[in-house]
Amino acid sequence: MTSTTAQEAILRGVMDRWKTAVDAHEPQEVASYFTEDAIFQGLHPYTVGRQGVAEYYDSQPPGLAADYQVLETRQLAEDVLLGYLDVDFSFTDRPTLKVTLSVVFRRVTDQWLIAHYQVSQLN
Repeated sequence: MTSTTAQEAILRGVMDRWKTAVDAHEPQEVASYFTEDAIFQGLHPYTVGRQGVAEYYDSQPPGLAADYQVLETRQLAEDVLLGYLDVDFSFTDRPTLKVTLSVVFRRVTDQWLIAHYQVSQLN
């Protein structure tokens, strides 16, 4: 099993690339960090696969930016990692949206990708 520090480094590596693509409004790039069969649940009905991820982020307004804080990581198996995060999505024309995000990463060949993405709004 990988150490907690290494788990967080893996998680941050993927999420930093995700954040950069979200902030740049590059939906196809965002989708490339997900597995081909990823289950994706934003704040709309869920989708499966990269196309749904790309369509979701393409529908987001320009100027959307994401900032995250890692709360927990767990290694579930040799090639599976769980992350639990707080994410603030900021907009140019409305208040920041604060959500909690659960992600499951899966190592595919030598690359870690998001296999499951679940946003929750906790009040």
